[in-house]
Amino acid sequence: MKVEEDRTPSAWEGEGARPLLLPGTPGEITNTLSHYYRGELGRMTSWRDRIDRTSNWAITVVAALLSVSLSTPTSHHGVLLFGIMLVTLLLMIEARRYRFFDIYRARIRQIERSYFAQILAPDAAAGGEWATVIASSLRKPRFLLSYHEAMHRRLKRNYGWMYFILFLAWCLKITTPKLQTEGMPALQAQSWTYVIDNAVLGPIPGLAVIIGVVIFYLGILGFALRPDRDEGEFGHGEAHV
Repeated sequence: MKVEEDRTPSAWEGEGARPLLLPGTPGEITNTLSHYYRGELGRMTSWRDRIDRTSNWAITVVAALLSVSLSTPTSHHGVLLFGIMLVTLLLMIEARRYRFFDIYRARIRQIERSYFAQILAPDAAAGGEWATVIASSLRKPRFLLSYHEAMHRRLKRNYGWMYFILFLAWCLKITTPKLQTEGMPALQAQSWTYVIDNAVLGPIPGLAVIIGVVIFYLGILGFALRPDRDEGEFGHGEAHV
C-alpha cells in the first residue's frame, strides 16, 4: 500500500507551489485560453438565443392578439389588456435571462478587448488586470446588472414598441364604432360617454379602466426615459444588445 502511494505523483511541487495540472508554458496557456474562450462564447450564445426566443414569443403574442381584437367588431378590448399583461410577464422573464447573458458577455469582451485586440494591435495604454477581473468572476460569479436595469435595457430596445402598438390598438378599439358593433353610427365616436362605456371591463367601470391604463403607461414611459448608467462600450453608437 505504501509503495502504491509513493508511485502516485503529488499534485503539488512543494509547499505553496503551482499544481502540476495547471498549464506551465506559454503555449499551454494560450491553448487553454482558446478553449476557455470558445466555452464562454458557447454559453453566451446559448443565453442570447434564450433572450431572442422570449422576444419572439412577445412579438407573436402581440401579433396574434391584434389580429383577434381588430379583425372582429364584436371582440372585447380586454383582449388587448390581456396582451399587455402577457408582454409584461415576458419582459420580466427576459430581464432575468439578460442578467445571466450579461455575465458571460462581459467575460468575452474582457478577453477580446484585452487579449485578442492586443495581439492584433498592441496598445501600451491598455491595462493588464483583465485576467484578474475574469478570475474574480469565475471564483465568485455575480450579476453585473440589477433586475431593474436589465428590464430598463430590454424595455428601451425591444418592448417599448410592443407596448406602444398595443396602446394604440386599445385606443382604436374603444374609440372606433366599427370595431365595436356592426352598424354603429360614426357620430358616437365624438362622445366621451361612448368611449367610457366601451372601456368597461366586467365589474370595473370604464373610467377606472382608462385611468388605470393611463397610469400604467405613464409609469412605463417614466421608467423607459430615466437616465442610463451605460458607459464605455454601452455608450451611444457602440454595438451592443
